Amino acid sequence: MNFSEQYELYHAHFEEYLQNRCAGMAFKPDILTESMRYSLLSGGKRVRPVLFFASLEAFGQAYRGEEALAFAIECIHTYSLIHDDLPAMDNDDFRRGKPSSHKAFGEANAILAGDALLSYAFDIALGECMRGERYIRAAQALSAAAGAAGMVAGQSLDLLCTGKGGGERELLQLWRDKTGRLIAAPVVMAALLAGKYADEAEQFGLALGTLFQITDDILDAVGSRNTLGKSVGKDAREQKLTAVSVYGLEGAEKQADRYACKCKELLHTMAGADIAFLEKLVEYVRRRDR
Repeated sequence: MNFSEQYELYHAHFEEYLQNRCAGMAFKPDILTESMRYSLLSGGKRVRPVLFFASLEAFGQAYRGEEALAFAIECIHTYSLIHDDLPAMDNDDFRRGKPSSHKAFGEANAILAGDALLSYAFDIALGECMRGERYIRAAQALSAAAGAAGMVAGQSLDLLCTGKGGGERELLQLWRDKTGRLIAAPVVMAALLAGKYADEAEQFGLALGTLFQITDDILDAVGSRNTLGKSVGKDAREQKLTAVSVYGLEGAEKQADRYACKCKELLHTMAGADIAFLEKLVEYVRRRDR
């Protein structure tokens, strides 16, 4: 299969599991389940579950049978998007071409939907820990990536720097924590389940997360709302610390190219891994338009 076919295979497999899992959710009151499903089923590239499945195969493990952890990763990512769109955060009315959760259900219900998804993710991950120590370590890696030493720290720094400047040092930390940690988590979790490549996987994942955030910054400057499914130009209007604000648009493009090369170099440090799909995924992230 070529890259697109393989990506769609992973994507479709996860989407089927997601649909079935959401159909079985029955939390009360009904609006809680409805708001959780609304954001989980709103579409998207499912980059993190795909990356988890692809990394498992690259490291010699079967991805079928590991859907629950992929779902936990996506629950955390979805919670982060719900909260990121809130008026107190990025204040975005649209996500993936649809009204943001707080626009569809109200701000309080959106906060609770995000809270529920975060807790639900760890219900799922803890359930998998019954399968052995490697699953415990994978769950710990996910927790660290999502929390005060990871994504939440990055979001806090993002708010701290908004409208107040900041330079390359702060930007590198922002890239690593806000986006890098939760992109790296699926790769690290796969490596922990495989029992190899954990350090190399983390370095690759952090570089890929940085590349992903740089392309996000570029797309906010040059993309369209119809393509992205969310507001554009907000970074400049709100004086966000981004690759474009620090390096300029041309400089940001060069940084993206540099990190794409770094990702591929890091992949080649994993001797014996089947990295062909992951190399193509790096190119996909670099050239994406949404």
